[in-house]
Amino acid sequence: MPRQTLLPGFALTAALVTALTLTLGGCGMDTTAPASARRDAASDAKGSFGAADCRRAKCIALTFDAGPGEDTPELLDILKEKKVRATFFLLGRDHVVKHPDTVRRIADEGHEVANHTWTHKILTDREPEEIRAELEKTQRAIEEITGERPRLMRPPQGRTDDTVSEISKELGLSQILWSATAKDFSTNDSALIRKRILDQAGRDGVILLHDIYDGTVPAVPGIIDALREDGYTFVTVPELMAPAEPEPGTVYRP
Repeated sequence: MPRQTLLPGFALTAALVTALTLTLGGCGMDTTAPASARRDAASDAKGSFGAADCRRAKCIALTFDAGPGEDTPELLDILKEKKVRATFFLLGRDHVVKHPDTVRRIADEGHEVANHTWTHKILTDREPEEIRAELEKTQRAIEEITGERPRLMRPPQGRTDDTVSEISKELGLSQILWSATAKDFSTNDSALIRKRILDQAGRDGVILLHDIYDGTVPAVPGIIDALREDGYTFVTVPELMAPAEPEPGTVYRP
């Protein structure tokens, strides 16, 4: 048996995967690509560059959802050794609250700390006050540990709508989707996780992984090495958009 259990809603049925694909395909929701945000940035835009200027470099963002967990310190060791900064979309109640030292370390080591809700509820199924509570509780919990409120959020399963966008805007949160996923909630095969990501990787892409599943962290060194060999530079999500800055309420998808 794997050490980590699947979070509610992670075990997607084929029908739900199809519905999600349609939702992310633009069924009523406008999205902005990071590259488009860069291109359209005002001349006085103040977004911070990271390891490279992604207008010229071949950049990609490595992101992790649903932690921190038992394996996150090992992941941070790998990222430190490889000199990679990532973006962590953290869950509040069962992760941020239980692992405050790891949350603090994520921030202290220069990674982007972001919001993945309080209990991983599907926001589009909730009333506005529930959506606000799912996001605001995590905002407060992270701020208490790091001293800063996140500026990014990832809706569980990538499911968003106008109401979620309006509340995200009120809370100062941009919504970040993805272009490459290993579906690592469904396998502990690190080689397969690595292959799936490498097969989907592209310039200005956003990689989605979960640092709570047994096969994921062991796959990360190989993913980093292979993509670097292919000319990629790793940046955080805001660095991918620079000189633009993430706009609250906007849904970003490569």
